[in-house]
Amino acid sequence: MAPQGSTGAGAEAELPEYAGHYRLESCLGSGGMGVVHIARSTSGMKLAVKVVHTEFAKDPEFRGRFRQEVAAARKVSGAFTASVVDADPDAERPWMATLFIPGSTLSDEVKRNGPMAPAELRRLMAGLAEALRDIHRVGVVHRDLKPSNVLLAEDGPKVIDFGISRPKDSELRTETGKLIGTPPFMAPEQFRRPREVGPAADIFALGSVMVHAATGRGPFDSDSPYVVAYQVVHDEPDLTGVPENLAPVIMRCLAKEPEDRPTPDELMRELRSVAASYDTQAFIPAQRTGDVTEQEQQQKQGPRKPASRLRRRPSAKAVLAAVGVVLVLAGALASVRWLGTSGDAVAKSGEEPTATAPGSAGWEANPVPKGTGEVQCSFGTRQLLCARPGTVFALNPSDGTVLWRHSVAASSPSKAPVAGGGLVQPMVDEGQRLEALDPASGKARWQRTLPAHNAMRTAGGMLLLTLLDGTVTGVDAATGDTGWSGRIPGQPMPTFVSFAGDPLAYTTTLSSDSLSTRVTAVDPATGAVRWDARLSGNLTPVGVHDGSVFFLSTSNVYGDTDAVVRYTPATESSHRVKLPVARSDAQATVQGTVVYLLGTNGSLDAVDTGSDKRLWTLETSVSRGSVPVADARHVYFTAADGRLLAVDSAKGRLVGQTPARLGSNSGTVAGALPKPVLAGNHVYATAPDGTVFAVDARDPSAW
Repeated sequence: MAPQGSTGAGAEAELPEYAGHYRLESCLGSGGMGVVHIARSTSGMKLAVKVVHTEFAKDPEFRGRFRQEVAAARKVSGAFTASVVDADPDAERPWMATLFIPGSTLSDEVKRNGPMAPAELRRLMAGLAEALRDIHRVGVVHRDLKPSNVLLAEDGPKVIDFGISRPKDSELRTETGKLIGTPPFMAPEQFRRPREVGPAADIFALGSVMVHAATGRGPFDSDSPYVVAYQVVHDEPDLTGVPENLAPVIMRCLAKEPEDRPTPDELMRELRSVAASYDTQAFIPAQRTGDVTEQEQQQKQGPRKPASRLRRRPSAKAVLAAVGVVLVLAGALASVRWLGTSGDAVAKSGEEPTATAPGSAGWEANPVPKGTGEVQCSFGTRQLLCARPGTVFALNPSDGTVLWRHSVAASSPSKAPVAGGGLVQPMVDEGQRLEALDPASGKARWQRTLPAHNAMRTAGGMLLLTLLDGTVTGVDAATGDTGWSGRIPGQPMPTFVSFAGDPLAYTTTLSSDSLSTRVTAVDPATGAVRWDARLSGNLTPVGVHDGSVFFLSTSNVYGDTDAVVRYTPATESSHRVKLPVARSDAQATVQGTVVYLLGTNGSLDAVDTGSDKRLWTLETSVSRGSVPVADARHVYFTAADGRLLAVDSAKGRLVGQTPARLGSNSGTVAGALPKPVLAGNHVYATAPDGTVFAVDARDPSAW
């Protein structure tokens, strides 16, 4: 039921009387996307009901975003969030009802009463750390944690407002779109790499929120959001006024690199070690068994370097020069493709992997039992080739036994090794060594110095290295010899993609106005350009079929995928199929003329570029999934909790899923989820607990 409004002048938009069965009694507050009302249920329960502004209710993309907020809020409802009671994202004016939580926001509290006392700060930080642990555990990134989104209830802080773009509130805009988030509380990667924003961004925001609570200002302070953006990326935070026993913990939260920030569990361990009052110790919950202690973590990582608290102020010239950079970096919307898997630990030699074979159709194994970080796999040289940070290994695809293991530099996040030139390419970006391995033994067949580079990709038996100056070096994967070197015309810093069965590599560059994309197809063997085209829209290639290349088109308003594009270079024809509802951070695969898209809210769409229509859509309830893969019968993808799911590609029905495999470190959320691997009649997948497993692709109902 849509909210029903009064009939007086001006009342229809912001003063409805009902939302569903809930009577709206008074206005609690108004934000960029809607109005929050105090409401009563039929039984008299007091609720807070958010009703979307009329102007945004008419926007399908914005309505889709509200649907995502509802899904996220329902998933994280718990002790440290406002529980969702009811919602109708499809109403004429979408609304969501949550339990009413009495209490002021942290922002209002600091405005009224000034900075909080040290004991209150410790309690606040502990409560927010546990809230983020619960939020991240279900695969959600908040992206906009700030003082106005923290409610101070009697039983502890509550985090509200999940993952919403704010057309009216955004303090930083560019010509290419709006930036999701609030600059003083955004992490550096939200400006530098907005499509690689993961849970660590929320930890950075937590650090900024704590500085605000302790001092009444942020760690990066300026009247200009552009200067703040520069400071967030380049300057040290100003912690003047922060209690000395909390400053080191907060400084860790504000580390520039995501991997240097603590997880919520690590935060709570550190807070327990802070010399605090008994009530603070009691407030911080005991940790789960199996967690690594802080002392053990320090032994693994080595002594930490003391963080400087001196703040470097940019010169006016530096700030003006940086504004242009920030504008370019901020042009892409802050999105929720979570990256940044921890890769601190390396598997030690002599560890015994485990493997079990549930039956002829499947098996599961834990090849690096004491490793950390995601396992990434591919199929090649008749083996399952896998990597976990610090180790590359090969598995027998029939039973999961380890064929060999090879130590490499710890790359975080790890990439799947691939077959190229008849050898195994470890694809390790860190370190100074480029090598190829014998597929039979895992021993190095050739090695060479790995130059400083921006990107690495295999295609057509070649390793393509994009160096820091934008030149590309083609290395023969079989011999390690340089085959060619040069620039790709029109591509200042190429980042290549390639697809199975296709001999070409593709690279794209977005125009300065973000209205078109230059696509260049390169012969990886010679570096020769096979074709070059400028296509309308902000495009990302996702697959090929029958001489055509398929792209996802991203909206310049919200950064969501709003169309699928098929380009046929032989005829220079471009064909666009618009999505009925835009999808946030969609990932896709191509099977024939059909593109399967999975959004971060779990919406899976099948779009046929041949018939120009969406065949079906399925709400999978997976808040974050991997890149999907597909065969003629099913679409497969993994979830953040380690499940592998299968969907009937003809009917759009969920037909099978494996059990969750979170492991003991369930408080740590994975980075980019490894996509499943299809080979023969099997699907191979990995889970956060380090498990690699195989199931029969023909019968997902038996999983």
